[in-house]
Amino acid sequence: MRRVSTIAVAGIATAALAFSVTACGSSSEEGSKNAGIGLAYDVGGRGDHSFNDSAAKGYDKALKDFDVKGKELTAKDGDTDADRYDKLASLAEAGYNPVVGVGYAWTPSLTKAAKKYKDTDFAIVDSVVDAKNVASLVSAEHEGSYLAGVAAGLKTKSNKVGFIGGTDSALIKKFAGGFQQGLKDTNPKASLDVQWVQVGSPKGFGMPDRGKDIAEGMLSNKVDVIFSAAGGSGAGAIEATAGKKGTWSIGVDGDQYYDKGLAQYKNAILTSMVKTVDGSVYDFIKSVVKDKKPESGVQTYDLKRGGVSLSYSGGFINDIKPKIEAAKKKIIDGQIKVQDTYKD
Repeated sequence: MRRVSTIAVAGIATAALAFSVTACGSSSEEGSKNAGIGLAYDVGGRGDHSFNDSAAKGYDKALKDFDVKGKELTAKDGDTDADRYDKLASLAEAGYNPVVGVGYAWTPSLTKAAKKYKDTDFAIVDSVVDAKNVASLVSAEHEGSYLAGVAAGLKTKSNKVGFIGGTDSALIKKFAGGFQQGLKDTNPKASLDVQWVQVGSPKGFGMPDRGKDIAEGMLSNKVDVIFSAAGGSGAGAIEATAGKKGTWSIGVDGDQYYDKGLAQYKNAILTSMVKTVDGSVYDFIKSVVKDKKPESGVQTYDLKRGGVSLSYSGGFINDIKPKIEAAKKKIIDGQIKVQDTYKD
């Protein structure tokens, strides 16, 4: 079976971009007036079949709907906060507005950039930056992951379930925590094996071969449902379950059943915990470009707002839909309070 190839990472743009010809073909002088939208991906960039691609979807829709141009940059493995700041500064210096940082790893650099470039509207996905010109686009990942845990608890036959996180950050532990609670509330007999692709480093989101290896280890121990919150590394886990009959993966961020890059594995994707990163990115861009009333402060996309959901694509969980919808209603009504971190 073909292995998932390592995700290509885009090259670094430097601060000198402000004095060069932009990717859209306009001069820097023109760009300084209204260059368009700046988007800075986390490690893995466009094409990770997950988190970054979801942001790209909202960005692409905004470019089309509002007839504007844009510039995309991608963080590299090993980038320091200073390196990341240079990327954001290059976009702001070239006149891109708004500028969006995709992922919590942009927090220190975006905080610094927002302070210096006060006339630029920034947004950060999955983190909070306290500044007047920053919108913090956060999701209730734990709520959506609870529903994924319900599905896993009802579908497992071995009563052994796995979770693969890109790294052991507070954000990814939100996914793990909600999943853990949903599983235990639904199937107390089920055990949960939690593993991290790369402890303490965002590099864990761009290692599909490592994700596959971890998943294969779980499968050899009779785990039959694996939920990955690991960016591009999760694609490796999906490949692994596709190679073993009777096992399932749970996708994340986008509806991975419809991901063209994972099409040959789609029948192994039980469901996906969908985060509307595309929706939050689009909403923010719209507020700046069209509405001329830039969002700022914390913008929370929870289950009630439709910011997270569980997909029914493929029809694999249609038989348990009433139980999933019942759990969803209890969360929205406040009858179930979902934990926001993983408990060892």
